[in-house]
Amino acid sequence: MQIRLSENIRAQRRRHGLTQEQLAEALGMTPGAVYKWEAGLSQPELAVIVELADLFDTSVDVLLGYEMKDNRRQTAAERLQRYRTEKDRTGLAEAEKALQKYPNDFAIVYRSAALYRVFGIVEADEALLRRALTLLDKARLLLPQNTDSKINETVLYAETAQTLLALGEADKAVSLWKTHNAGGFYSHIIGSTLSSSCDRPQEALPFLSDALLNSCADLVNIVVGYLNVYYKQRDFAAVQAVTQWGLATLGGLRDGDKPCFLDKVNASLLACLAAAQKNCGETDAARASLRQAQALAAQFDAAPDYRGDALRFVSGGEPAGIYDDLGATAMDGVRKIVRDLDDAELLTWWKELDRDAAE
Repeated sequence: MQIRLSENIRAQRRRHGLTQEQLAEALGMTPGAVYKWEAGLSQPELAVIVELADLFDTSVDVLLGYEMKDNRRQTAAERLQRYRTEKDRTGLAEAEKALQKYPNDFAIVYRSAALYRVFGIVEADEALLRRALTLLDKARLLLPQNTDSKINETVLYAETAQTLLALGEADKAVSLWKTHNAGGFYSHIIGSTLSSSCDRPQEALPFLSDALLNSCADLVNIVVGYLNVYYKQRDFAAVQAVTQWGLATLGGLRDGDKPCFLDKVNASLLACLAAAQKNCGETDAARASLRQAQALAAQFDAAPDYRGDALRFVSGGEPAGIYDDLGATAMDGVRKIVRDLDDAELLTWWKELDRDAAE
């Protein structure tokens, strides 16, 4: 058994927004005593541990941070996960047995909450959904035990919001998502819920716009990631396929012939496409793609527009600024890509286009 009392006192204190001095005052102790507990230089007496657990609204064993070398507990958690994946309803009875045996184990409580949430949603069963909410609340208290990097407090709040939505409490769900919408992570579901379950379409628009812009940035990063993978694998047919998919998808977001920051991105993608076509022996197509890249870059640089609302569908608030690392101009971005590809023939073609443009 491993006890992690010092780090859990520190984590719980910070979770509750307390300084060492404030915690010491609440306990009638000195700040030096709290410092020693958190540094692992000493441990509070049992009565103080109980008082700390009460102050932090948690249990003593959670505060102690038990890490039992108990394969049965891990096996039980894994079994609960399988029940959820397979949508096997017998898992609910197994969850209650596991909760009786390990009532303060994060993995058991969290996996049980997930089971109740899934079946509550599938069966539209209020009792199951309420049980899921109770378990999610408890899981947040047990979170210091968690070792899964994919699960954090924001995830737990999001799952709580999903459960509230399933219960028909859409306003509460939206409020919770808004509170934890750092970086616009939940803008898509906030916008969707406001426009449907809450019947507040105008309020939904800024969130949907924010989500669209975030998705657009994500899509660009995904396409670039695939390009890097396929170039390094020398799979130029795959480079062509993913580039053409990216161009078609991003192109569908342009608002007619209006200048758009996506033109800068697409100009760079066309340069990548030209290189892939050249390596596939498609010389004419490669030259045409490179000319198109130059023309699109020149068109954007003549009237650059980095506003988010230059995209189709984006509305409902102040236009969002869009940033990239392609270069100061679209033409700079294309030149950089042509140089970085280290292809002498492609570079020669580009210099010819540059010379023709200057004449």
